[in-house]
Amino acid sequence: MRIAKVIGTVTLNRCHPTVVGATWKLAVPMSLRDLTSSQPSSADPLVVYDEFGAHVGSQIMLSEGAEAAQPFRPLEKPIDAYNAGLLDDVQIHLEDH
Repeated sequence: MRIAKVIGTVTLNRCHPTVVGATWKLAVPMSLRDLTSSQPSSADPLVVYDEFGAHVGSQIMLSEGAEAAQPFRPLEKPIDAYNAGLLDDVQIHLEDH
């Protein structure tokens, strides 16, 4: 699971019947560098299935691959990235070694 930032909304004019009515967001995965600096992420954005009502600027918990489809078992849905939760706050504590 990774942290990602929502940068937009995706609108489909056709979709797989199992995801009719779903909400889709465009999100960019964030690295530790991205989380600790004001620079925008350089990662490629992903289309994410969202059931929590994330909005542009939200930080989310991003699940990808087979894990993204797990909440829908035993149904088969074509999901590659899933918003597993909304993050209210992210605190990073770096320890000196």
